[in-house]
Amino acid sequence: MKKFVAGTALTALVLAGCGNGGESEEESNTLRVGASNVPHAEILEQAQPILEEQGIELEIETYQDYILPNEDLESGEIDANYFQHMPYLESQVADHGYEFENAGSIHIEPIGVYSQDHTSLDELPEGGTILMSNSVADHGRILSMLEAEGLITLAEGVEKTAAEVSDVVENPKDLQFDANYEAALLVQMYESGEGDAVLINSNYAIDADINPLEDSIALESSDSPYANIIAVRAGDEENDNITALVEVLKSQEIQDFILEEWGGSVVPVE
Repeated sequence: MKKFVAGTALTALVLAGCGNGGESEEESNTLRVGASNVPHAEILEQAQPILEEQGIELEIETYQDYILPNEDLESGEIDANYFQHMPYLESQVADHGYEFENAGSIHIEPIGVYSQDHTSLDELPEGGTILMSNSVADHGRILSMLEAEGLITLAEGVEKTAAEVSDVVENPKDLQFDANYEAALLVQMYESGEGDAVLINSNYAIDADINPLEDSIALESSDSPYANIIAVRAGDEENDNITALVEVLKSQEIQDFILEEWGGSVVPVE
């Protein structure tokens, strides 16, 4: 799949005087980070000049799916990625055997419920269809949110982050959960009026000029445990460039930018 490079171009490889063909000093200090377009890449763009002052050249590669960023991290094509939360990372590690670590939690993107036909969850009809991502890592998040809103009840003792539709024990409206769609397609389904409600991750909503605060009929609480993280290969958590990146992303300057740019639909983690 095509990836788009944003920001400063990769420093040219300096071969003179390097008889072994090794990397130059400048190239070795380039940090390559894969990210979703919005808000991750935009946040990284704000960090670029700050890191440049520290002698670190941040190269941003943007992705439009949730699979390639981890594949490219494992292969070494990028040094870190910034698009996923811990439950998703843990599911990918379990499925693919990745040896990845969380180098730092940066922000939360509350997931939202959207509908072309209804203005509140109370209006959802008996037997209404709920469209959601086929990412199992998001199912517990979505179901926990709907339980908090009083629409369903999950089985007692079930681990909320691991909950599945089969764990729903009370469903007064007999809502029908359709979890067969790529997350990136849910915006299109919402805009075409499919389903009674569509659960959309905020990064896809924002990227499509949908305002989660204004356009959703319900929004996940900002105290959600699903913080988006900087993921790295195991052993790289203490890498100087990675540490510097996380420190910059958690700085007051970047936190203020996040709040001002997205007005609460993206929330920084302190």
